[in-house]
Amino acid sequence: MANPKLGVKLRALRRQQKMTQVQLAERMDISASYLNLIEHGRRSLTAPLLIKAAQIFDVDLGAFASDEEDRVGADLLEAFADPMFDELGLTGPDVREFVAASPATAKAVRALYQAYREARDTADTLAADMARASDLPGTASTSIPSEEVSDFLQTHQNYFPELEEAAAQVREVIDVGVDVGGDVQRFLRSELGVTVRVDTVAEMKGAVRRYDRERRLLRLSEALPASSRTFQLAHLVGLLTQADLIDRRASGAVASSDTARKLVRVALANYFAGAVVMPYEDFLAAAQAERYDIELLGHRFDVSFEQVCHRLTTLRRPGDAGVPFHLIRIDIAGNISKRFSASGIHIARFAGVCPRWNVHTAFLTPGRMNVQLSTMPEGHTFFCVARTVQRGGAGYRALRTYHAIGLGCAVERATELVYADGVDLSQPGVPVGVTCRLCTRMDCEQRAMPPLQVPLAVDEHVRGVSFYAPA
Repeated sequence: MANPKLGVKLRALRRQQKMTQVQLAERMDISASYLNLIEHGRRSLTAPLLIKAAQIFDVDLGAFASDEEDRVGADLLEAFADPMFDELGLTGPDVREFVAASPATAKAVRALYQAYREARDTADTLAADMARASDLPGTASTSIPSEEVSDFLQTHQNYFPELEEAAAQVREVIDVGVDVGGDVQRFLRSELGVTVRVDTVAEMKGAVRRYDRERRLLRLSEALPASSRTFQLAHLVGLLTQADLIDRRASGAVASSDTARKLVRVALANYFAGAVVMPYEDFLAAAQAERYDIELLGHRFDVSFEQVCHRLTTLRRPGDAGVPFHLIRIDIAGNISKRFSASGIHIARFAGVCPRWNVHTAFLTPGRMNVQLSTMPEGHTFFCVARTVQRGGAGYRALRTYHAIGLGCAVERATELVYADGVDLSQPGVPVGVTCRLCTRMDCEQRAMPPLQVPLAVDEHVRGVSFYAPA
């Protein structure tokens, strides 16, 4: 089957070199008409032709297949689904060709649209504040730091070999045994001069961790479960022992503000903590042996459900990798607070997640695993599991926070997961999309707005399955 993306990339490279189809066809020993079919996705760019093209343009073969370009293209498709672009009539092929022809410009357009969205949201907030006659903030950021951190992790495929190596070395020094938390705490005291104290919820004044650098005192809340206390101890070890490495990584990250860089530091220290508590080789071997049974892995390494899910997304060592997962975390209102994708699925960047996705329905059965085959409009199917997690809450009056964690992979890798047992993976999955504006399915009873490709048509005498889905 022809790969349209390869043809588009070939055409972009040809145009960059100011070559005609006839000139390139001669150098590739094919006819100009056949080259035209390749560039338009009607014929395959075979392996010999691909190698020959790479030699002609003096580029690496990886230039013809870039995950980064796929992500930028998906983000731009979502951006151009904004109603403000309706009259332009942009299509998917238009966007993909643009990204292939000029990836740097495409990234710039994506950044401009994100800045526009954030500025618009800020303006809406200010207008609401004025209407309520409340105090106006002095300044407003035009960038969301958490989004920059998500992009940073996605760019690096959520894998940092230097931190993995550093964590392995620290584990060896600590001589970690059965009591990981106790061993890490003793290391903090004996090697780093840090005293650890568990304080009451009232004494912590809303925090779960406070570190006093002058007194070298780490205070942890009594509300933290044992697994979370261990993780917080390892987090501080990372900040204190890997300061130069973390600072170097954070300063090299694309971040628009000091706040974003601090968030990158937190993310990297958390990564280090995960690698200390769940060492790469042992954790990967256990995950593969137990077929990625998240609850069982949590018990074995004494970590939470969410910590296991996060660690599973970091097993990307070349030649020794685990299943490529995507991960998403949402709250009960559908707000996305974490997202990462190594599976190939696109997670909405500028809008909410499709309500048909099981990460939403997980709230209907709290604490239980929810399994779903999810088929995207373009035909790709993913195997997804989701479960709710609860945070906070120590005492009768404490507020509790609920999130749903979604973890998934391409259906071709689903048999490696214990959750796929008894599931007919050959059957069509639940039809889901990225967002309503990008989804072409008109028979969806949960459609919240018309799709980009189909203008809204209203007939007051006919009612479809939803207001935006005509009969």
